Amino acid sequence: MQKPVEETFLQRFVVEARENLIVAAAFNEVIQHPVNLALRHGWDVFIFKLLSRCIFIHGPLRAAQDAFKQAVPLELHSKTEYCKPWNSKTVALLNLIRKLCSIEYPSQALEVALGRTLGVPIFQEQVMQVAILAAGFTPGEADQLRRAMAAWKRKGGLDKYYDRIVNGMMERGYEKAFAEAIFQQIHGFGEYGFPESHAASFALLVYASSWLKCHEPEAFLAAMLNSMPLGFYSASQLIQDAQRHGVKVLPADVAISNWDSVLEHYESAARPAVRLGLSLLKGMKDGAAERIEAARAVRQFVGVSDLARRAQLDRKDLQVLAAANSLSSLAGNRREALWASVAAVPDSDILADARVEDETPVLGAPSEGEDIVADYNSMSLTLGRHPLSLLRPVLLEQRLVPAATLMTYRNGRLARGCGLVTLRQRPGTAKGVMFVTIKDETGNVNVIIWPSLQEKFRQEALGASLLAVYGTWQCEGEVRHLVAQRLVDLSHLLGGLTAVSRNFC
Repeated sequence: MQKPVEETFLQRFVVEARENLIVAAAFNEVIQHPVNLALRHGWDVFIFKLLSRCIFIHGPLRAAQDAFKQAVPLELHSKTEYCKPWNSKTVALLNLIRKLCSIEYPSQALEVALGRTLGVPIFQEQVMQVAILAAGFTPGEADQLRRAMAAWKRKGGLDKYYDRIVNGMMERGYEKAFAEAIFQQIHGFGEYGFPESHAASFALLVYASSWLKCHEPEAFLAAMLNSMPLGFYSASQLIQDAQRHGVKVLPADVAISNWDSVLEHYESAARPAVRLGLSLLKGMKDGAAERIEAARAVRQFVGVSDLARRAQLDRKDLQVLAAANSLSSLAGNRREALWASVAAVPDSDILADARVEDETPVLGAPSEGEDIVADYNSMSLTLGRHPLSLLRPVLLEQRLVPAATLMTYRNGRLARGCGLVTLRQRPGTAKGVMFVTIKDETGNVNVIIWPSLQEKFRQEALGASLLAVYGTWQCEGEVRHLVAQRLVDLSHLLGGLTAVSRNFC
């Protein structure tokens, strides 16, 4: 039975966005949900274009995202999982995309269960409906199936349903191949399936977050920084992404900053700036920050000694502030601030009553490289240039090109890239494949490392902070990644800089 898909706002939008949208945005079910009622009455279509074009920073894309031409790791209503490898549910989603123009239902009973998602089971509730309508399950048996879907990896509880589902569907006139495909999709739900209510509520969160990032990027950045730590993204990545999109970010300053990052408004500026909070400083205690805020509310500090006395800061607190260059408004450059932080707090031992008459020496300002190293070591981020900007001449001598250059390469070309490792992932369902994100001054490069290569370059794959990758460039449309053939650890070029990655291996 062929049934043309009724032209709706969302489907017109899918065409308008050139099929680069979140896969779930193509589902008719969304039209019936309050999310889409709001969407059809004025929700911002540009938000979905923003999502579809991956203006959000994102982690390594998998084969599933490749198939969707860089579909973003976010979803609307239907749960397209974040950075997951290929699986039976992904196949179902691909089938759904192919069916946007026409749908074939094996029976009217399945049209009742699957019509709202274009003939493909997406939600747990739909699997239960299919089991009842097409395989003859009772409601109680269908609920047991739902429970087994969530536990099959631990208990292997789905195999016992194979005969019941496949044979039950065949007895009711369905082809065996179709019945087996349905069973395999149920297996996929054991890893990725969620109830419809979960997907719908998540869609609301995604839209609200996306709207903020698009229209109020400063507020979005401040909120994200105040929610650290996050699963995949470091503060450094968030700040660099915001800066590339025109957000002005100001350093943490003991004379201005609070514990949280906040917005600062200027009469001459059309947009506010984001002032970094003291919470981003390694070793900074929230109690010390609260005392700083309380003392500053009475009157501004006139020097480091005044700060230490009125905010009751010990020498360690001051050194944390000085290392992050947060005392610059009171004491000058980092070196001067570190000197002042030592002198500002009296010794508590036998030298407590000793008189100190030495004059403060003239301390030269650190070099740009020294400041960048100190920034990373004290906050794991810098508002200055990316470290690889300084190393670029050395890297180019080894023909290690920037990410922006790699993005221009044709498919299949031999390529060399290098960057700070920001993320490692080795999902249990990826059959040992490791996905690594390296970042330089121009952007991210997603690297795929096959298990055989991991065995050969295990130390480099798991331990390098600055990783050089020699391999083959692969691209399809806007999806690009580097398939590694050789790995080289160049961490020694970083000197004293400490770069931290998020590892899920």
